[in-house]
Amino acid sequence: MTTTPQGAPSASAPEATAPQSGSAVPVGAALALGDDALVLSHRLGEWAGHAPVLEEEVALANIALDLLGQARVLLSLVGDEDELAYLREERAFRNVQLVEQPNGDFAHTIARQLYFSTYQELLYGRLAAGDGPFAPLARKAVKEVAYHRDHAEQWTLRLGDGTEESHRRMQTALTALWRCTGELFEPVDGLGLDTAALHEGWLALVSRTVEQAGLTLPTGPRSDGWSAGAGRQGIHTEPFGRMLAEMQHLHRSHPGASW
Repeated sequence: MTTTPQGAPSASAPEATAPQSGSAVPVGAALALGDDALVLSHRLGEWAGHAPVLEEEVALANIALDLLGQARVLLSLVGDEDELAYLREERAFRNVQLVEQPNGDFAHTIARQLYFSTYQELLYGRLAAGDGPFAPLARKAVKEVAYHRDHAEQWTLRLGDGTEESHRRMQTALTALWRCTGELFEPVDGLGLDTAALHEGWLALVSRTVEQAGLTLPTGPRSDGWSAGAGRQGIHTEPFGRMLAEMQHLHRSHPGASW
């Protein structure tokens, strides 16, 4: 992307370029996967200068860059990547609500990573095994996402099996974000993959890590009538609007600029 965004959108900003609906690539699926990666990349980038230790600042930045690379490929398949990232309005984004959740404390970020990276690794593994339009990206990205999941698992174990305080915070984070996980397995238009079939493998992997950490996986519903599939439908949480305003500010303030 030619610009690096941040703040509130300009009222006079032009509309984003319409996705290329005539393309062989399914637009809905490309936007869903691309927006997931883009939004989570930005959230992780917010840790720059704020991570608990320098090593973690580098690790989270590297994960964010991996996700940003995925987002660039996916969005460029169906339109201009900059315009799709920085000029769409909130309701046009198709990311799941899980990835837009605020970072919270470090345990909260790790719980979000554990839930999402486990899902993403399974998803890309299935896509990589096929011959669809997302297979080339998936074959490369699945190796990156395997590291993302391993990073989240190691920190879940360290926090869960650490001090009384770290254990409490990790359990709180797992419980708080549980309600957002149901949407991961909702159908994605045009993906050509039964995302619901990923649930069993996802649950087994997450449960194993949580149990090894001495933590408890929540047993309540993972979604409800309002939240299930809401992000894919363009309905987002209040913090997402503030994040998007920051992410898009620079591009909207200096249209056409490059450096």
